[in-house]
Amino acid sequence: MKLFSCNQCRNLLYFENTRCTACAAVLGFLPDQLDLVALRQSSDKRTWYPIGGQSAYRMCVNYAQHQVCNWMVEDSSDQEYCLACRLNQTIPDLSVSGNLLLWQRLETEKRRLVYSLLQLGLPVEPKNSSGQGLAFDFLADTAPSFSELNKVRTGHSDGLITLNIAEADDAERERMREQMAEPYRTILGHFRHESGHYYWDRLIRDSQHLRAFRGLFGDERLDYQQALQNHYRQGPPEDWQQRHVSAYASSHAWEDWAETWAHYLHMVDTLETAQQFGMRIDPQQGRSPPARDMQNFNAYGQGPFEPLIEHWLPLTYALNSLNRSMGHAHAYPFYLSGGAMQKLGFVHQLVHGP
Repeated sequence: MKLFSCNQCRNLLYFENTRCTACAAVLGFLPDQLDLVALRQSSDKRTWYPIGGQSAYRMCVNYAQHQVCNWMVEDSSDQEYCLACRLNQTIPDLSVSGNLLLWQRLETEKRRLVYSLLQLGLPVEPKNSSGQGLAFDFLADTAPSFSELNKVRTGHSDGLITLNIAEADDAERERMREQMAEPYRTILGHFRHESGHYYWDRLIRDSQHLRAFRGLFGDERLDYQQALQNHYRQGPPEDWQQRHVSAYASSHAWEDWAETWAHYLHMVDTLETAQQFGMRIDPQQGRSPPARDMQNFNAYGQGPFEPLIEHWLPLTYALNSLNRSMGHAHAYPFYLSGGAMQKLGFVHQLVHGP
């Protein structure tokens, strides 16, 4: 994620900010520029202009009415919602207490996903009447939690990503993390994983890349439901770390792809953040990872995959060491084998081209 600063007072901003904490300027994210800027309102109160700029914008309806978004819409557009919110097909029932807060958390992480997709130049198009494109359903369980029949399942189907809003409840997500034996379970991780299924359909399914995909990830034509049943009944193979980024990735070729895709998005976004802070990883002792200066490194840019790994591994070592110094578990509980890195390289090449 880029670092943003207020164009009125130069104060550093967070991606989800709606007001500058220093000068109180109203903020808005401009998807066409991938920038978070301070705004001034027009005299008729209808439009907003970036301070120092001339282009007119309107607040997304979900910004103006619900404060769950901070993205803007170009005034020349006939759309009421921003690009990220136009992807929504179903939102939570806001008459239910607590749902607005859960929805706000979901939207914040969804916009981080959309930011990454736009940075990578990937197609981000709302689902249309013919069923093409991407959409989100944010749903809640319709019965008490003990009724498994009425639980909302997080997943993807033909471009529609469904997410149980309970994932935005920290306590519930932690309970599920322990129940599912997942060392890393986040809302953003869910979005990135499920988007991987969508982009498999877009980038691989009917393309010349399918044969190479099967050579690395396996045959996706194998019975998917049976593969998942086997995984939950028997667990992953003992040597899963030699080929996969996670235990769940070993269950089926589709899940291997989605987990690898999500991991790649984790990498490039975190590396961009480190670069924006001007980080330099320079271990002082032992057989530590070599020093890496990220000053002129562009994680989202084209080029070979190897520099990403060369910057990524020392950074994760530092992140984990900092977390352990604070008494927390590893921030990055993963081991990247040569097999996993080869699959990540496939994602990189597919996204950027030869």
